[in-house]
Amino acid sequence: MRLMIMFDLPVETAKQRKQYRQFRKSLINEGFLMIQYSVYVRVCVTKKSATLMENWIKTFLPENGTIQALTLTEKQYNDMHFLVGDRVEDVRNNSDRTVIL
Repeated sequence: MRLMIMFDLPVETAKQRKQYRQFRKSLINEGFLMIQYSVYVRVCVTKKSATLMENWIKTFLPENGTIQALTLTEKQYNDMHFLVGDRVEDVRNNSDRTVIL
């Protein structure tokens, strides 16, 4: 499973910029990788773990803006088409690293 977080946050005031930085940093600390500006994705072992991660993200949301979550299967994620640009083969963005104990 993949959990994709897409956001559009205001950055007009110093407080809004700080909240943007904190939110982005929190996503990165939780293992999300940026695949495009304001679009972050993380590998989750199961649908339940993706739901738990989404609920965890709700604990550090900024006050304003739009934040959307989308859960995708590996097949759906791998069927993504690149219309311009090349796929980045980053080992951190690969489900092969997932170890189920």
